[in-house]
Amino acid sequence: MPRIAFFDVDNTITRGSTLYFLGKGMYNRGFFTKRDIGAWVLANIRFRMTGTEKSEVISRFQKAATDFIGGHDVKEIRIIGEQIYNEFVSPSIWQGTIELAKEHLSSGDEVWLVTASPEDFANLIAERLGFTGAIGTKAEIKDGKYTGNLNGKLLHGRQKAIAISELTEQRGIDLKDCFAYSDSHNDLPLLSAVGYPRAINPDAKLRIIAFSQSWPVHDFRRLR
Repeated sequence: MPRIAFFDVDNTITRGSTLYFLGKGMYNRGFFTKRDIGAWVLANIRFRMTGTEKSEVISRFQKAATDFIGGHDVKEIRIIGEQIYNEFVSPSIWQGTIELAKEHLSSGDEVWLVTASPEDFANLIAERLGFTGAIGTKAEIKDGKYTGNLNGKLLHGRQKAIAISELTEQRGIDLKDCFAYSDSHNDLPLLSAVGYPRAINPDAKLRIIAFSQSWPVHDFRRLR
C-alpha cells in the first residue's frame, strides 16, 4: 500500500531557516539593501517565535516572504536558488534526518517536504536530496516573473494539514498510513493529521506533547 512521509524543512531537514538562506544569498548578490533584509529578518524572527495563528503576524510575514523576489525572472531565481543551496542549505543539512528519509524511500514510500518557504525553492531542495516532491508557499507568477504576491495562503500551521490532505486524496493514499516529521509545535496540525507522527529536534512544547502522546523523538542536535 502506498505511503507518504512528510518532512518539515526548517530545523527538521536543515539547521536554520531556508527562507533566511534564500534572503541572505540574494542580499549577497545585491538584490536588496541592509535595511530590506533587516526588516525581513525581524519579520522572520517574530513569526518563528510567536508560534501563532494571529492574522496580523502571518500577514506581516507573508509580505516579507514574497517582497524580496517580486519583479525577478523565475529562471533567474532558479539559478540563484541552486547557488544558494550549495552555499547555505547543503552545509546545514541534518544527516540523521536524511537517513530517515532514505529509509522511507528504500521501503517504497514517497517523501515530500512541507514548508512555509517558497514552493519553487522547496522543490529545488527536494530534487537535490532525491525526494519525491515538495509543498510550499506558492508565489504568484505573471509573464515569467514573480509579482511579489502570494498565490494562495502561507503554508503554515493548519494550512500544512490541509495541503497534505489534498495531496493524499489526489493520490488515493490514506493519511492514517502516512508519516510526518517536524521540530515545531506550530506543526501540530500536520503531525496530528497522519497515523505516524514523529518529532525531530523538537522545541520544548513539542517535546512535551510528543512524550505525552508516545510519539518517537529524534534529536540529532545531541549528536553533533
